[in-house]
Amino acid sequence: MNKFLKIILLLLFCFYLMILTERILFKYLPVQQFISHFEINFARDDWWRSNNFIPFKTIIFYLFLADINFDIRISNLAGNIIGFMPFGFLLPLIVKKYDNLKSILKATFILSLTYELLQLLLFQLGSFDVDDLILNTLGGGLGYLVLKIIRLVFDLKNKQRVNTSRMN
Repeated sequence: MNKFLKIILLLLFCFYLMILTERILFKYLPVQQFISHFEINFARDDWWRSNNFIPFKTIIFYLFLADINFDIRISNLAGNIIGFMPFGFLLPLIVKKYDNLKSILKATFILSLTYELLQLLLFQLGSFDVDDLILNTLGGGLGYLVLKIIRLVFDLKNKQRVNTSRMN
């Protein structure tokens, strides 16, 4: 990959991370006001209740139990998956070390865990949800699989093109 394309991808990746951070950490307040929310307080009565530490609890709630519009259910679940797909797609293009599914899943999980811990411990602008970790990591993995499929298609087309030119 040439240097110019790599720089463009890196800038696109940074822009994506800025938007993702804004959508996750600053969705309720403007960035200018978030400083006042730096507060670690485990004594609040609602602190443990407002966070979800039980895997699949929120996913099951949205899929089967919630008395809300179907579009809201899907947008909450799919939003977590789709939001992290660019991470799994772009990171391997920028850093060769992440060009395997295991590395992407680890990196996506760590990024998602970072956002969730920031929400849990510092900002108190959202809530920690272990299901977000699951869905976000799934999204990163799916983004990587999309990249692999695109590469496979291009590799097949290039092989066909080479074979066709050899025959002529």
